[in-house]
Amino acid sequence: MRQILPALSILAASLISKSVLADEALAQCQQKLTQYSQSKGIKTETYSAIINGLSLRPQVVQQDRKQPEFEKTFIDYFEKRVNDYRVQQGRKLLAKHNTLLKQLTKKYGVPGQYIVAFWGLETNFGNFKGNTDTFNALATLACDGRRGEFFSSEFVAALKVKQQTGFARSKFKGSWAGALGHTQFMPSNYLSYGVDGDNDGVVDLFDSEVDALTSAANFLNKLGWQQNFRWGREVNINQSDLTYSGSSHKQPLSYWSEQGITDVFQRAIPKLAQQAQLLMPIGANGPAFLVYDNYHVIMKWNRSQSYALTVGILADRINGAGKLKNIPPKIEPLRTAQLMKLQSKLKSLGYNINGVDGRLGPNTRAAISAYQKDASLLADGYPNQEVFVSLSI
Repeated sequence: MRQILPALSILAASLISKSVLADEALAQCQQKLTQYSQSKGIKTETYSAIINGLSLRPQVVQQDRKQPEFEKTFIDYFEKRVNDYRVQQGRKLLAKHNTLLKQLTKKYGVPGQYIVAFWGLETNFGNFKGNTDTFNALATLACDGRRGEFFSSEFVAALKVKQQTGFARSKFKGSWAGALGHTQFMPSNYLSYGVDGDNDGVVDLFDSEVDALTSAANFLNKLGWQQNFRWGREVNINQSDLTYSGSSHKQPLSYWSEQGITDVFQRAIPKLAQQAQLLMPIGANGPAFLVYDNYHVIMKWNRSQSYALTVGILADRINGAGKLKNIPPKIEPLRTAQLMKLQSKLKSLGYNINGVDGRLGPNTRAAISAYQKDASLLADGYPNQEVFVSLSI
């Protein structure tokens, strides 16, 4: 007992200290957000109860700091999201909302299958919109400091949504980062692009499918959606003369046709002036895509290549297209530590990496391609086993 009691005393003191620190942090956070809300014209009756009822959520900070052990491949991401259920449900909802979606296409220029695809990826068609208290999440991130200014602004935007709609606080449940509703709009986007599609006098992205779909169409339109153009297409590539040139390498379709690229039915790519870029998300042995301007609009919604490609493919499937023609091979996801070793090695050899971060971004892909070309390997910009062996990693 003589050994246990001091240990318990130390533990209790530690817990009390942590509790006091947490209370102090919360009080400072509440004061900061009160002052900021006042400066932005939020009414006292709107912010008072919300701010006084805040609690900081360490798990939100953990999510924000989360560093994945593995670099997920495009196939890992894609196969979990474009499945038979999501395709069939998407087709059902495309039919169910056919009249509305045609109206939205006419007004905003965005075909219905894309709107439904975003809906499917964001919340599985409204089946899971998140269960984290929005104000606690945003307050935690605002007061954490890493992106404090951004999340303070989003916290005030959430208060404005509440002020404008009159919704109870209990309705504000969403992602750990504060995204809301069927299509997971951040509060500032809710304010800027939310549309009262059903004309009931309130923009409700939580429960109104009509408002949510209309707002998604409006958002995509404002992001620059090109009417009468698709996102891109799957293609066959000519591996005998292949050099990955990066996602910034935009060329007319006529150029890609001259490189021997065909569609997946072996038909020639039309020799048009329309600009396109070639993407090979898991290298030359996987599917390849020519992507157009609307692909980059999708990227403005979510800055992830895998997300943007998946939205486009899911939209095509919902609209009646078949599965990918070039069946993706099963490959092991790369460990972040492996990629960091690869980046460090390439950097030491003089290739431009732009930071050793363990992520397979466009600079790393371009550096890999440059090394592959110099080493007389197939220059597809993907870190396959051949690259690791050649570099003795």
